[in-house]
Amino acid sequence: MSKDRAVEDNANMGKLQISNTIFTGGFNTVTRMHVIKLDIEQSYTDVSDDEAKDQGLSLLSVADDSETKDSAGFGSEVKNDFQHQPNFGEKTRRPLTRKFSVSPTILIPYRLLSIIRILLLGFYLTWRVRHPNHESMWLWRISNTCELWFALSWLLEQLPRLCLINRATDISALKDRFESPNLQNPKGRSDLPGIDVFVTTADPEKEPPLVTANTILSILAVDYPVEKLACYLSDDAGSLLTFEALADTANFARIWVPFCRKHGIEPRNPEAYFKQKHDFLNNEVRLDLAGDWRRVKREYDEFKVRINSLPETIKRRSGSYNAKEELKANMNPSEMGENSSDEIKISKATWMFDGSYWPGTWEVSGEDDHSRGDHVGIIQVMLPSSDAKPVYGSNTNGKHLIDTTDVDIRLPMLVYMSREKRPGYDNNKKAGAMNALLRTSAIMSNGPFILNLDCDHYINNSLALREGMCFMLDKGGDRVCYVQFPQRFDGIDPDDLYANLNTLFLDVNMRALDGLQGPYYIGTCCIFRRIALYAFSPARVTEHHGLFGTRKTKLLLRKVTVSKKEDDEMASQINQCALDCDDDDDDADTRSLLLPKRFGNSTSLAASIKVMEFQGRLLQELESKGNQGCPTDSLTATQEPLDVATVAKAITVISCDYEDNTEWGKRVGWMYGYLTEDVLTGYQMHNRGWRSVYCITKHHAFRGTAPINLTDRLHQVLVWATGSVELFFSRNNSLFATRRMKFLQKVDYFNTSVYPFSSFFILVDCFLPAVSLFSGQFMVQSFVTLLTFNLVDSITLYLHAILENKWSGITITNRWREKQSVVMWGTSSYPAAVLQGLVKLIAGVNISYTLTPKPATPKDGDDEFADLYVVKWSFLMIPPITIMLVNTIAIAVGIARALYNPYPEWSKLIGGVSYSFWVLCHFHPFAKGLMGRRSRALNLFYVWSGLLSIIVLLLSIYIKSSSETQNHMKFLFP
Repeated sequence: MSKDRAVEDNANMGKLQISNTIFTGGFNTVTRMHVIKLDIEQSYTDVSDDEAKDQGLSLLSVADDSETKDSAGFGSEVKNDFQHQPNFGEKTRRPLTRKFSVSPTILIPYRLLSIIRILLLGFYLTWRVRHPNHESMWLWRISNTCELWFALSWLLEQLPRLCLINRATDISALKDRFESPNLQNPKGRSDLPGIDVFVTTADPEKEPPLVTANTILSILAVDYPVEKLACYLSDDAGSLLTFEALADTANFARIWVPFCRKHGIEPRNPEAYFKQKHDFLNNEVRLDLAGDWRRVKREYDEFKVRINSLPETIKRRSGSYNAKEELKANMNPSEMGENSSDEIKISKATWMFDGSYWPGTWEVSGEDDHSRGDHVGIIQVMLPSSDAKPVYGSNTNGKHLIDTTDVDIRLPMLVYMSREKRPGYDNNKKAGAMNALLRTSAIMSNGPFILNLDCDHYINNSLALREGMCFMLDKGGDRVCYVQFPQRFDGIDPDDLYANLNTLFLDVNMRALDGLQGPYYIGTCCIFRRIALYAFSPARVTEHHGLFGTRKTKLLLRKVTVSKKEDDEMASQINQCALDCDDDDDDADTRSLLLPKRFGNSTSLAASIKVMEFQGRLLQELESKGNQGCPTDSLTATQEPLDVATVAKAITVISCDYEDNTEWGKRVGWMYGYLTEDVLTGYQMHNRGWRSVYCITKHHAFRGTAPINLTDRLHQVLVWATGSVELFFSRNNSLFATRRMKFLQKVDYFNTSVYPFSSFFILVDCFLPAVSLFSGQFMVQSFVTLLTFNLVDSITLYLHAILENKWSGITITNRWREKQSVVMWGTSSYPAAVLQGLVKLIAGVNISYTLTPKPATPKDGDDEFADLYVVKWSFLMIPPITIMLVNTIAIAVGIARALYNPYPEWSKLIGGVSYSFWVLCHFHPFAKGLMGRRSRALNLFYVWSGLLSIIVLLLSIYIKSSSETQNHMKFLFP
């Protein structure tokens, strides 16, 4: 056997060993390997002798000291000694992105209307203050306070919207620049950097495995170089259900991914794809698609059955094995070390399909070392990584489902991870899981860029990653810390009763921030630059001085010279990256930078930083003079395979005690201690001088699910609002931001933390019309003047909304739904959030977090919106119900009082009734949610019938009492 063949066989055996082995370990626990026979075949079993070379680990994971002694200090496979760089032609010099302003015909009137409304509010508030209502001063003062707060809130929300821009990407230019053949790369292998995709799940009951499986399949089929992509699933429940579902997903991916590549289908989520209606007779569809579609659809239906039946399968299997263990113990009690008179107790274990204990969480709670909060760390490589050389399938011969002769059948690396949990150690919820993934991936694949997805958000546009990378790799992209994509949702009811689409936030606020320092990080659908997550500052920053940040100072924090450096010199330069989010003394912060203190005691993790920093740079020709970029074709080198030692090192960084005495969660990675760790993580990056980008693609990049049930939506908003209150009372309040954050960016972050406090003013304002009707008084003296102001203001807002529709796409209906939701949440979730935040601040009581359940995939024939009509009682419903009842009764009382009074004040009655009715209109979706499954006509019938019956009742009482005291009845009209 030749030497090359022996190397290939060894590599192949190594990959087989990795993909068939579960690694476990943790605090005070020996790292163990458990070899199993997975219920999935190994990759490329039908490929000939080149098989071993087509599944290797990305170069990024080579982190040992013996493998990082290159002249540039970035891995033995990174060659930085080209005599001269290839000459980029005009074709490859094209910019990857374009930024352009909104049309002046829209922007100028939009700004002008904003100024007009600011002046109008000023005149209105001045009139309110200078014309007190002496008949009811207390009502006048309360109303004025509410109006002043609402005006201030609108101003804080509107100011950041004055700098509007649009962006566009050029994916063809990206391909020309990074995947075109040249002298050093005649085959045109991809020079794009690696991307690690993080998917998190925490409870297979609330987050169905089939939903997670579809998300994973959309990732594995994405249009990005296979060898540069790695997918990691974090299972915070340590559930065998999720583990086996992922194993079956990896098996089905061998059918699904080639099918997607062969026919170029969209979307690449099988559940979403097969729901579409297909016309296979269309001339634009290939003739063989119909046959492949039917065969793959049949396989997917069987796959769904297997995934949905897994809970029962695991339960039956575990019961069978436990019964055998009990029988064996009863037959041989001496072997168990028990007396025959004692009752023998056998642990109710959860068993894997190979007949061994599952090292994670068992179905029976209370077992030591096998419960949700007490189990070892687990890593399993489901699919090994691939080499850069394409691997093509074969003809249909009965063994293969579809013909993949000209289709690349390689699959990206897929890894299952469940971090160690122990009693007494805070797992820090989702942020802790993300940081565990960050460390694990740094050792195993070390992609310089990271895509973060929730388990219910799938890739809807297979080119989404390439669109995001255009911003990261274009000139100036080295200052971009993350690219945030908008969230889009499936399964929302047609009326969008509870504003689940979040159009005002996603299409207006976030797009407006893109013209400043960048949008927030919203927890999912985001591509990160890994170096920014490690708390390094950008190479260049701008400081803003003065009250409004009008004076700017540009600083160069990091400079890497062109001359060659030794490994220790490069390490010194990496250590000199500014990490100054807490103070402005860069020198003091640099002197305090100690890698073990910051990142933990893993030498492999520390060594990976140098490799990652190099591979995340811009191309050398895009860097400014005196700085060194990444040489062309430096990322096309042959990759090293993933070995057992590397996975064993990864186990150590997910132990429960690894973060002790480090800065994980404080400055490094995702932030801890807040319910909205996503917003805080993005804030910290902006505070260091990074900027972010909002990427809106022509076809939605990602799609997910949102809770359409009223109670679930209330609790989801409660979590978001509580996190904002926590930020307001912390040192991360934007009032204390550094000079590296723009003034208007600070304003918007401040508004994000202060908006829950509007709840008290909204609550009072909703009761004011009722109080006015009960007392027979009104907030102001002149109702006609107030009505005139409101009419002019409504016209201004309507014109404002029309212009916003021109540049953002948000419709008048969407805006009305958003306005209704603000009132509904402002009287339910927001007050509870403020109270929780105050309790935490004063008493130090931690706030509990309830995972929002993800809707399961509906079966054929099921009502897609069935959950919309389910009524689940919650204490958050009490204030809105009270407001609706009080205002309804107040309308009846006000009308009755006017009829009793021989000289009724109709202006006050009309004013009070109009405002009460306006309040009730905002709660119409809430009332529909409380009524359960009813049609729109029936809902309106019940609402108005209740209102009319109360009025009729009061009128009957009035007529009866009047007939006893008067001989006639007289109505006086003004």
